[in-house]
Amino acid sequence: MAFQEGETVYLEDANGKRVWAKVAYGMVKVQSLGAIDGTRFRDLDDGDRLTIVGREYTVFRPGVTELMDSLERGAQIISPKDAATILMHCDVKCGDRVIEVGAGSGGLTTALLHAVAPEGRVHTLELKEENAHRAGRNVARVGLDRYWSYAIGDAREMDPGVDWQADVLTMDMPDPWLALPNLEGSLRAGGRICAYVPNMNQVESIVVALREAGYSDVHALENIQRYLEVHPGGVRPSFDTLGHTGYLVFGRKRSGKKE
Repeated sequence: MAFQEGETVYLEDANGKRVWAKVAYGMVKVQSLGAIDGTRFRDLDDGDRLTIVGREYTVFRPGVTELMDSLERGAQIISPKDAATILMHCDVKCGDRVIEVGAGSGGLTTALLHAVAPEGRVHTLELKEENAHRAGRNVARVGLDRYWSYAIGDAREMDPGVDWQADVLTMDMPDPWLALPNLEGSLRAGGRICAYVPNMNQVESIVVALREAGYSDVHALENIQRYLEVHPGGVRPSFDTLGHTGYLVFGRKRSGKKE
């Protein structure tokens, strides 16, 4: 399908360098390239090529990984390798409603919104106004802000500010076990939970809290990812390993109803 006005795309040169643009059928400002005639996008589709000032670019629609890589950074983001695991283990899909604790720079927020749109919602609880505003700019830049809302406060005691129960609750905070009693009422029975923490003692605390609260399938893991260097006649592991970023703890809420 040809690019439509308002779409966010990126242009990639022969060296893999990317520049970002929002499609419009007028003059479009593109970082480092200046203003170009946007009508040139009118008949282009994903993966088509475009020559600008004698240099060839390939124009792509971004996937969630590219979107996360392009975010304005402030607070550390949850990496794509961990975000993908959260989406899978929490079964996040179109139409789901998600409560997210901790916006950071909007990395996981972007991944969640990409999965639940256009029928679902993500509502973020954030302690710092600055982080919420940065995340808001990031999700607005890629057109996902219409499915997002946020509230400022301490997740351990604040009213989540929604009139629905979530299918998924994610918590990126130092002490998620202290927020659990306040937030679990906002998670539906059968809903899934994920806590993202950097240290093993935090893993123990949230795992114990989930088990004591009666959650099912409580388990913890971490992701270590290693790329391969592939050249004609030789393949080896990269010296740069994407190692420990955080621990992921999952569980599923049981109903209090008994027959």
